[in-house]
Amino acid sequence: MVEEKYIDELKSHFVTVPSPFQEGRVIILKKSFDVKKRVKNAVIYSTALGVYELYLNKTKVGTQVFAPGYTYYPYRLLYQTNCVSDTLKQGKNDITVLLNGGWYCGRYTFDNKTQIYGEKEAVSFVLRLQYEEGEEDVVFSDGEMAELSSFWDYAGFYDGEVVDASRPLEIKGPVVKTALSSSVSLEPTLCKVEYHETLKPMEVIKRKDSVILDFGQNHGGVPVINTSFMEKGSTVKVRSAEILDKNGDLYRGNLRKAKSTILYTKGDYEGEYIPPFTYMGYRYLEISGVDYREGMISSKALYTSMERTGYFHTSNKDIQKLYDNIIWGQKSNYIEIPTDCPQRDERMGYTGDGHVFALTGAYNYDTQAFWHNWLRDLALGQKDNSEGYIGSTVPAQGKSGIGFLSMLGWGNAVSIIPTMLERIFDDKEILKEIYPSLKTFVECEIGRMKDDLWISPSLGDWLSPNGNMAWQAMNNGPVSNSFIVNDLNVIRRAASMLGLEEDHLRYERQYNKTREAWIKKWCSPDGIVASDYQSAYVMALKYLDLDGDLKKKVQEKFVDNVRRNGLRTGFFGTEHLLPLLMEAGEKKLCYDILFSTSCPGWLYQIHRGATTPWERWDAIKEDGSVNEEEVSKDGENMVSFNHYAFGSVGEFLYQYTLGIRPMENGFRKVLISPQPDKRLGKVWGEYHSRHGKIYVSWTMEENHFHLRVDTEVEGVVVLPDSSKHEIGKGEKEFHCLLQ
Repeated sequence: MVEEKYIDELKSHFVTVPSPFQEGRVIILKKSFDVKKRVKNAVIYSTALGVYELYLNKTKVGTQVFAPGYTYYPYRLLYQTNCVSDTLKQGKNDITVLLNGGWYCGRYTFDNKTQIYGEKEAVSFVLRLQYEEGEEDVVFSDGEMAELSSFWDYAGFYDGEVVDASRPLEIKGPVVKTALSSSVSLEPTLCKVEYHETLKPMEVIKRKDSVILDFGQNHGGVPVINTSFMEKGSTVKVRSAEILDKNGDLYRGNLRKAKSTILYTKGDYEGEYIPPFTYMGYRYLEISGVDYREGMISSKALYTSMERTGYFHTSNKDIQKLYDNIIWGQKSNYIEIPTDCPQRDERMGYTGDGHVFALTGAYNYDTQAFWHNWLRDLALGQKDNSEGYIGSTVPAQGKSGIGFLSMLGWGNAVSIIPTMLERIFDDKEILKEIYPSLKTFVECEIGRMKDDLWISPSLGDWLSPNGNMAWQAMNNGPVSNSFIVNDLNVIRRAASMLGLEEDHLRYERQYNKTREAWIKKWCSPDGIVASDYQSAYVMALKYLDLDGDLKKKVQEKFVDNVRRNGLRTGFFGTEHLLPLLMEAGEKKLCYDILFSTSCPGWLYQIHRGATTPWERWDAIKEDGSVNEEEVSKDGENMVSFNHYAFGSVGEFLYQYTLGIRPMENGFRKVLISPQPDKRLGKVWGEYHSRHGKIYVSWTMEENHFHLRVDTEVEGVVVLPDSSKHEIGKGEKEFHCLLQ
C-alpha cells in the first residue's frame, strides 16, 4: 500500500521541456535539494516517456539500460524502484536526468518514423526519504527543475551518438509540467536490459586512415571508449559492421538507413564512456580521427538479464560452434523485446520470429518473465486493431487493421508462446491470462474464413528456398492455415480447462471443420501435400493430428521429399523439420541434414565464418558475395548476419541429441531419450528446470552406447535399443548395444 501511494504520486509529476520536439536530442535536467537530517532509508521511483538515465550525486541509479523499457505506451508504462540510501549525503544533493526519445518518440521502425506514441519526451520521479527520527519527506520532479545545455548533438538507436563532452553545461531555463494520459497504467519492471560481457579486440587491422577492430564475435552491444587515451578536444569516430567486404572494408549495406556511428569529442572526463542511448549489431569496429592505442576501445554486450538454464556440449567442433552461435543470437536479440536483428533500421518485436525460437530460448535461459512482459503488450495492442488481430510486431505501433499480407503465422504467437510457457515452466496461469486475447484473435480468424479456411496472400514459411517472395505470398495457404488449426486446438483445450463449456463446444466444432477442410484441400489420398511442398508436409505433421494411415502416407512422402531435395524450409518449417524426421524413424537422414555443409544448411554458415545465425540461408552466396536481394521497391536489401530464427534447431539439440524432454509440465517428470550419431563424438549438457537440474552425458564406442544421468527429478530413460527404465532422483549409468 505504501508503494501504491508513491506510484500515484509518480503519475502526477511528469515534466518536460518547453521547446518543441527535436529528433535525436538528449535533454539534461537537474534538481538540487538539501538533506538536513540523518536518513534511515531512501527509495526513488522513476519512469519516463522515452528512455532515461537518472543520476544521484553523479552516480547512476540502478543498472538498467534503456529504462523504463519498451511497452505499448497508449496503455502501459513501466517504472523502476531503486534504493539510494548509500548515495545520499548530508547537505546539498543533486538529481540529474538524461532523457532521450527512444522508442516513444525517437526514430523507430523500418519506416523510420518519429513521434509514434507521443509528441515529446517526459520524465517523472519521486524520492521517498525516511529519517532516523521517524519522519518522512518527499522530493519530486517539478517546476523547480532546470534544463541544462546538452553534450549530445544526437542520440538514437539507429544512427548512434554525436557527443561533445568539452562543452560547458549551462542553465537553459525551467521545465514545464505535463500530464500522463489517464488510459496509461504504471506497472513495475518485470525484466531489464543490462550490460554483460566485455569483449576486447582479437585482431587490429590497419587501414590507410583508420584501424578496424575484430572482436571475433558478432553481438548486440555498444563500443566503450576509454577517454584517457585521447587528447582533450579530439574526436574519435567509431563505425560498426557485421562483416568485411572483399576489400577488407566494413560492409554496411545491410544497415539500410541506420548510420550506426559514434562521434565522441573529449572534454575533461577521464574514464570509460559508454553510449547510453544507442546499441548496434557488429563484430567489427572502424576507429578513425585519433591514433588508436591498445586498450582505447572495447565492447559491452547488452541484453535482457535472464538466468542461464541450459547447456549443450559436444566434441564435434562444428555442432558446438552452431550451438554457441545460437546462444549469441539469442543474447543479441532479446533486448527488451524479441527483435529480428540488432544492426539495421528495424529491431522490432516480430511475433513470428519470436515464437519459432521461443522453445530453444526457453531451454537456454529462464524466459518466463520476458514473455509475460511481452504478452501483456500483445494483448493491449489488440485494443487498437480494428478486428482484434495481432500483427507482425509487438508492441504495436499504433492503430491498425490486418494488412501486411495478413501476417498469418506471426500473430499466432498468442497460442504458441503461452503453450510453451505452460509446458516448459509449469506456468499454471498463462492460458487463463491470455485467454481473452487468444479468443479475440481466433474470432478474427473465423470471421475471415470462407469454407472454414482463410485463403489470402501471406508471407507463410518466410525465406524458404523454394521461390521468390511473390511465389511465397501466393503459395503459403497450407502453412498459414496450419497455424489456425493449432490456434483452434489450443483454445478448445484452454476453454475446457477454464470451464467455459460454450466456448469449448464452439471451438471444438470449428477445429474439426477447419482441420477437415485443410486435409481436403491440400492432402491427397496418397499422402502428397500441397503439390509436394516440403514446408506444407512439416506443418501438416506438426499441427493437423493426421489419422494413422494418412499420417503414415504423409510421413513417407515427407521423407521422400527430404531425401530428394534436402532442407527446403523457411522460418516456420525449419523449427520442426529435424524433430519430425526423427519421429518418423529417420535418424540417419536427420543427422545427414544437420551435418550438411551445403546451402541451405546450418554448417554452410559455420564454414563461412558465421558467429551468429543468419537471417537467410544464403546471406553469403557460394561465390562469397553478399545476398543483396531487394525486399522492397526502394531497393533496400534484407540480410542480417545476426538473426535467431534458424537457430530454432537448438530445441532439437536439447530434446533429441542430448535427449531431455518434459513428460509433465515444468519437467516434474522427465523423458531422457538421446538419439546418438557417431559424428557427434561425446555429448553432454544439462537443463535447470522448475523442479530440478537434469544432467545427461553419452558416448559411443564402436557398437556400445554409454549413458550417464544425474537428475533432481524422476523420469524415464529410453535407450537407443528401445529399452525403457524408470529412474528416481540421483545418478545412474546405462549401457546398450547399437545395431
